[in-house]
Amino acid sequence: MHILLIEDDVEAAKFLIKGLRESGYVVDHAAGGREGLERSLAGKFDLIITDRMLPNIDGLEIIRQLRLAGLAMPVLVLSALGSVDDRIRGLKAGGDDYLTKPFAFDELLARIEALLRRRTRASESTHLEVADLQFDLLTRRVTRAGREIDLTAREQKLLEFLMRRAGQVVTRMMLLEGVWDLHFDPQSNVVDVHISRLRQAVDRGSDRPLIHTVRGAGYVLREEP
Repeated sequence: MHILLIEDDVEAAKFLIKGLRESGYVVDHAAGGREGLERSLAGKFDLIITDRMLPNIDGLEIIRQLRLAGLAMPVLVLSALGSVDDRIRGLKAGGDDYLTKPFAFDELLARIEALLRRRTRASESTHLEVADLQFDLLTRRVTRAGREIDLTAREQKLLEFLMRRAGQVVTRMMLLEGVWDLHFDPQSNVVDVHISRLRQAVDRGSDRPLIHTVRGAGYVLREEP
C-alpha cells in the first residue's frame, strides 16, 4: 500500500517513515502543505497522513481541496490540537480519522489498517490490475500484456492475495493464513515453491518483473520504477 506523509517536522517525519516502511508500507514524504497538496492531487496514493499545522497550506485545506477535486482516498490527520472542536473541524473538512499528538505508533498502525480495510471493502471489484497484469475474478482469466497466463487454482488464489496488497510486503505467515488457511508455520517450503512457480508464470518474457523477494521479510508484488 502506498502512503503519502505530509509532515514538516523533520524528526517526526523520519520516525514515521522508518516505522511505516518497516511495517511494509511504501511511503512518500512531502515536507510542506503546497507540496503535499500537489502530490495528493495526483491521486496515486492509497492513504494520506497529514499534519494539521503546515507551512503554506494547512492540513485541513489540503483535505478540502482533495474532496473538491473528487478524490476519495482516506486521510488521517495528525495534530497537537486535540480538543473536541478541533477534532470535529478535522472530520468536517473531509478527514476520515484524527489522531492527536503525542500518540503510540501501534495505535497509528491500527488506525491505518482500519482505514485501508474500509477502503478495500468500498472499492471491492471483480477486476484487479497492477501495471500490465490483469486478473478478471469472474472468469478467473489472468493476462500480462495481453498474454494469457495459465495458473492452478492455488496459484490464482496466491496471485489474488498479492494483487489485493500490491505494493505491500506480505510475510510467509500472512500467505499461509490467507492462501492456505494455516494458522501455524508447517516449516516447509510450500510458500517458496508456489511463489517461484507463480513468478515464472507471471514474469516470463517480461523485462520488468512484478514479484519480488524482500530478504528477511517476505514478498511484494509491485512495478519497480
